[in-house]
Amino acid sequence: MKWSARIGTFAGIAVYVHATFLILIAWVALAHWQTERSLAAAVAGVAFILALFACVVLHEFGHALTARRFGIRTRDITLLPIGGLARLERMPDDPRQELWVALAGPAVNVVIAAVLFGLLGATGALAPFETLSLTGGSFLERLMVLNVFLALFNMLPAFPMDGGRVLRALLAIRMEYTRATQVAATIGQGMAFVFGLLGLFTNPFLVFIALFVWIGAGQEAALTQMRTALGGIPLERVMITDFRTVSAQDSLAQAVQLLLSGTQQDFPVVQDHAVVGILTRADLLGALARRDERSLVGEVMRRDFCSADAADMIDVALQRLQGRDCHTVPVLRRGTLVGLLTMDNVGEFLSVQAALDARGRRGR
Repeated sequence: MKWSARIGTFAGIAVYVHATFLILIAWVALAHWQTERSLAAAVAGVAFILALFACVVLHEFGHALTARRFGIRTRDITLLPIGGLARLERMPDDPRQELWVALAGPAVNVVIAAVLFGLLGATGALAPFETLSLTGGSFLERLMVLNVFLALFNMLPAFPMDGGRVLRALLAIRMEYTRATQVAATIGQGMAFVFGLLGLFTNPFLVFIALFVWIGAGQEAALTQMRTALGGIPLERVMITDFRTVSAQDSLAQAVQLLLSGTQQDFPVVQDHAVVGILTRADLLGALARRDERSLVGEVMRRDFCSADAADMIDVALQRLQGRDCHTVPVLRRGTLVGLLTMDNVGEFLSVQAALDARGRRGR
């Protein structure tokens, strides 16, 4: 994810923090300073938010390590001001596996809260809950309470929260997956409507949550419908076969000429008949702003890309693209580049199929 910096790698999974996270840190420090006019209070506030987000990271590792048990890799985990994001390569095909992956995150928060409760009880440091506030009270007890809140909030049956995936998985055990997604998304958007209505008269933050849930539910439903529509269709039926390539030794000026001479946006970089990278339009323009036009394509090309075989199914290829920044897929046949798959091309294919289906319905 752009504007993110790696802070470490754990269990083979890179953890990043997004630049906007620093805004949250600054806001917390400022809020505590304004409340108590004390540097110690500001430092304590920042320490607490960092401890809370350490719990968020553990929550995301719960998802990631459970997914690993089912053979699903996690590309990375990114910390955002609104929480954490674990980018799985794909969601499990088996609803029961998806159920376990979705439950694993909130389960981690429950375990953390239980450990803190035991520790506070054993040391006699457990205070009445009414003495707690967001900025005041026992550090560990506030952390315990917020872990309980995180578990409950994430279990709301609405996408993109974990509870929405739990609901979809339970429904998918008894009905078709696309239908289960639509039902779960509808329930989620119904909850979003209620949150938005309450937020207008109580807490404006609920309106933000409502928008977050509404958009997330709609995106999940649309993505699942697209996968279903593309299921069982091989890439060779959809891929672009009229395309241009560049060499790692070509200059950026040569790549610019190719970009301007046609409609192709991204270019496979081929060396010794093998695809070694992708030069995207965004990377090319970014490089032109920083480098001389005589710089080589090999210096700016994207090496982290996903390739596929012409016989692969489109929905499988799209699953591999999840969580990747490069959305142009070189399509190979016996190791030779024979086509390209892009999201625009997939969209055009779906539009053509919809037009053909409409004509078929009129003909009946």
